[in-house]
Amino acid sequence: YGLFTGGLGFHLGFETVGATTIPVSGGLTERQLMLMEDFGATVLSCTPSYSIVLAEEAEAAGIDFKKRMKLRVGIFGAEPWTNEMRQTIEERLGLVSFDIYGLTEIIGPGVSVECEHHNGLHIFEDHFLPEIIDPDTGASLPYGEEGELVFTTLTKEAMPVIRYRTRDLTILHAEKCECGRTLVRMEKIRGRTDDMLIIRGVNVFPSLVESTLLSVDGLEPYYQIVVDRPKDQLDKLEVLVEARKSYFEPVDMQALEELRKRAEHTLSSGLGVGVDVKLMGPHTIERSIGKAKRVVDKRDLYKG
Repeated sequence: YGLFTGGLGFHLGFETVGATTIPVSGGLTERQLMLMEDFGATVLSCTPSYSIVLAEEAEAAGIDFKKRMKLRVGIFGAEPWTNEMRQTIEERLGLVSFDIYGLTEIIGPGVSVECEHHNGLHIFEDHFLPEIIDPDTGASLPYGEEGELVFTTLTKEAMPVIRYRTRDLTILHAEKCECGRTLVRMEKIRGRTDDMLIIRGVNVFPSLVESTLLSVDGLEPYYQIVVDRPKDQLDKLEVLVEARKSYFEPVDMQALEELRKRAEHTLSSGLGVGVDVKLMGPHTIERSIGKAKRVVDKRDLYKG
């Protein structure tokens, strides 16, 4: 998992409770299935969308996932996922799934996590003081109202934060949970107050997409970002961008393909996530007098 805080946080946490931990990172799905089976893994921790990829890879190889694997629990985070996604994961992998929340600026995973009743994520208030504020005015809001989640760290020494605005929208509940815990619970994240996208666990800002595109010679400053999550698959990030007019007078297919590959490589390297680039002809992307619609997000991330 490299320097990804999610992987490091889980690794240290699992070892603390005495569990054998296998840090396999993402990709090489076939090898991961082999390791899970060989080691008899009982817990899977990854993004929710990647768990579906594991199930699909097993099915394609003729493996009965639920019979061959010994998984009992899945701890998933780093991207928004719906209750419909939870149902799909549990049915296909034969496990009980738990949502976990965190952010790099505070601690990574472990700020809050679900209990067995799945009625919100318990925030560890001995370490993190949560608030909900109006994202426009900054005024504090009572429990039960939707707003922006704010944290103050109580025990962190290296980089403490005071009233840190996460830009995540949610609702806090203070009632005692069925499990007996009295910790404040947060609902699943309902959206963002800024334009940041979370793609396969990676934070992607449209402004960074723009600055990276403009560094590629041959592209025009007219683009659109399209994000989709095909059924039971990983997020797909596609960027439509206009190529310079000279590439079409006359049309030079070889030069266009070279430009497309160069743009894809530059974007993927700059963003830290795979990107598909589609080159468009001059004046094919809609112009806007007002605020341009740069992002089209087709995922249903915050329902259910």
